[in-house]
Amino acid sequence: MTLQESDFAFVRDFVLSRSAIVLEQGKEYLVEARLAPVARDAGLSGIPALVEQLRRQPSGALATRVVEAMTTNETSFFRDSHPFDALKSTIIPTLLERNRADRTINIWSAACSTGQEPYTIAMTLRENFPQLDSWKVRIVATDLAEHVLDRARAGRYRQLEVNRGLPALYLTKYFTRHGLDWEVTPALKQWTEFRQLNLIGDWGVMPRFDVVFLRNVLIYFDLDTKRKILGKVRRTMSRDGWLFLGSAETTLNIDEAFRRVHADRGHAYQNAA
Repeated sequence: MTLQESDFAFVRDFVLSRSAIVLEQGKEYLVEARLAPVARDAGLSGIPALVEQLRRQPSGALATRVVEAMTTNETSFFRDSHPFDALKSTIIPTLLERNRADRTINIWSAACSTGQEPYTIAMTLRENFPQLDSWKVRIVATDLAEHVLDRARAGRYRQLEVNRGLPALYLTKYFTRHGLDWEVTPALKQWTEFRQLNLIGDWGVMPRFDVVFLRNVLIYFDLDTKRKILGKVRRTMSRDGWLFLGSAETTLNIDEAFRRVHADRGHAYQNAA
């Protein structure tokens, strides 16, 4: 069934108001593909019935499932490897010197999806900096969608998922086989904490971050929302802290308090405010 223009407009505005995600004209196919299963699971006849239900009851479990369904959860281990190379070659050595008095390192993985990014960060640190065993390392991982956070907390991945980007040595060293799945070791879970967070909502109390991964997230927002999010991110960061964005994202002409810097084979942005 072809999605009616009025139903698409409702879903577009509904998702925008709750997540700031922009669904441009031409994304009707995406709405159909992602919301048809939600309607089916809710016992509804289709997307028109789903929209009618949301009109009558715009909050609650169904509304949450609709917004979560429209978020993109594409991820993999060691995705776009240069940020992790930069952690190893430059950033963590700098922090070991800079933070030696309080012996703490705080890293934020925003929009962490099913957890591959924060666990990749933890593996990079465990593998290359054994001295961090005596430090307080905190990797805060957040996402809008609670159902992907449940998977991230469990730390269980299918064979296909561990085959995507994860070196065989790391699989045998940092994962345990459970039937057809692989589970991350307690040593990785020890440093990671997962929490639900809407980037356009209230963030609550956050630590002062040395490094922030906000990759492939800003592309879904309009300019004003990008500016607000980057400003809030910057205020959670230590001075000269590092921010990693996706390859198609930038702070340039959005938040000039960040400066672009070379980071291993790529670049990052440092908080200069």
